[in-house]
Amino acid sequence: MERRRVKGGILAAIGFVLSPLSWWNDLVVNLPLAYAFGVAVSLISRSWFLPGVVAGYWLTNVAGFVLLHKGAVDAVSAEPRPYTARRFAKDFAISVGYTALVVLLVWFGFLTVPDGLLAALGR
Repeated sequence: MERRRVKGGILAAIGFVLSPLSWWNDLVVNLPLAYAFGVAVSLISRSWFLPGVVAGYWLTNVAGFVLLHKGAVDAVSAEPRPYTARRFAKDFAISVGYTALVVLLVWFGFLTVPDGLLAALGR
């Protein structure tokens, strides 16, 4: 088996786990990663929690779509094809839609900064 195809399969699998294409991934993978990113940036400033969650969520979704697309193309095509700006724009737009949902979760208080953690760190 060709090395590029194996690498493509691995990238596609990682991309699928990070992308919002499965019913479980947001709850199990992306949301915890975005939350951790939000908590990390809230250590600098508590008001950065929401932007940090949003940025973390965008990063995981966009990275997932990019890896999934690039990996799948490499795994199944005979020749490597470039990841185009048009495909990236589509992946980004889908990620923005999912991110709007996460913003609503933070806005309405379903996700918050963990006060115990921040108190332990003197914030």
